[in-house]
Amino acid sequence: MKRHLILFVFLTTYYTAFAHREHTLCLNSQQIETLFLENNLDLLAERMNIDLAEAEIIQARLWDNPELSINDLNLWSSRSQREGESEVIPPLFGKYLKNTQFSIELSQLIQTANKRGKLIRREKVGKEIAIKEFEELLRALRLELRQLVEETLYMQYYVNILSKQQNSLQKLVQSYQKQVHHGNIPQGELIRLQSALLEIDNELFQSISELNKQLSSLKVLLTLPPTQELQISDQEILLTNPNDLLIEELLQQALEVRPDIQVGKLQTEYYTKSLAYEKSLRIPDITLSATYDRRGGVWRDFIGFGVSIDLPFLNRNQGGVKTAQITLQQSIHKKEMAINKLQHEVVNAFKEYQLAYELYAKTNQSNLLSEIERMQELYAKYLLKRDISMLEYIDFIESYKANAQTILTAKKQVNNQYQELQYILGTDIK
Repeated sequence: MKRHLILFVFLTTYYTAFAHREHTLCLNSQQIETLFLENNLDLLAERMNIDLAEAEIIQARLWDNPELSINDLNLWSSRSQREGESEVIPPLFGKYLKNTQFSIELSQLIQTANKRGKLIRREKVGKEIAIKEFEELLRALRLELRQLVEETLYMQYYVNILSKQQNSLQKLVQSYQKQVHHGNIPQGELIRLQSALLEIDNELFQSISELNKQLSSLKVLLTLPPTQELQISDQEILLTNPNDLLIEELLQQALEVRPDIQVGKLQTEYYTKSLAYEKSLRIPDITLSATYDRRGGVWRDFIGFGVSIDLPFLNRNQGGVKTAQITLQQSIHKKEMAINKLQHEVVNAFKEYQLAYELYAKTNQSNLLSEIERMQELYAKYLLKRDISMLEYIDFIESYKANAQTILTAKKQVNNQYQELQYILGTDIK
């Protein structure tokens, strides 16, 4: 019976762990970005603005509907009204509309000065703006995603380091408890180890809490269910040496491809076309009409044609033209300001990347982190053998944790600064 119970516990533990691994989604940074492009709801919503802009072009291409009006229709006629009439007005069809007078008018508005063509060209620029605004949102969200991935990777590594320290200290505390029980070691040394373990427990708790928040934010960006377990596998980013980059080329590249700069240029073009359209509204449109009048005048069945046009004496769209001129000047100033700001952003991002790369190169020269991890096991053995003092061991684990943070932070910062530089440029560095 006891054997069956042990076997049951083993199988339950095994399958639970297996199910947990199956439920955990393990992705590298490239897979995360692919999933982000497919699932992010902000991107899907912003992409619809392109369809809306296309709908505006379709609407601008449409002609105005013709207008049909029926007037002077008498719903009834009495004998006194028809007194003196030489003949009865016959029905129009069947038995309907007997002794009925009416007129029908069909009219069509004809836009002049190529208003429709000017409006179509303006809305086409509006669609290009929508495309660039989508690219701008994608650029911002991609930076947020990549930096969040780096922060999460950093925290995953740091949690792993703290877990190893916690495990090592737990073993030492258990050994010291036995030694204290036999009177071989003073109680004070055990308390010092327990205090160090408590500090590690607290920091590990806070780090895991922070890691969970980052994973939650990442799942929101990827539109994953909240119950989905997520783990990021490290994928080394191939960093470009800043010495291989020329600041002049970076500035030119940013001016050519940055979506927000392109939006500024397109907005100037949009308002230029809008000004041309507003000026065309000063020229009045023409309305063509055709009229049929039954027994309404001298002739029994009168068919006539007409033309109507506004007289542009009072309203020549002066306000619309003035507004278009002002918005055009505003867009020109904003475009120049954006270009000036961009140049400063590129130079500053390049300098920040240089500094981060130099620090990363220094910390990455030797495999210091692996060496320190190996030394941690040795120091634990030395402490048990009394080859080193408790003070030396505590000082070592504090130094180990600080060095690990420095190395991981340097790696996180250089990757973040690299992504920041690519964000400022508006494209990936190749």
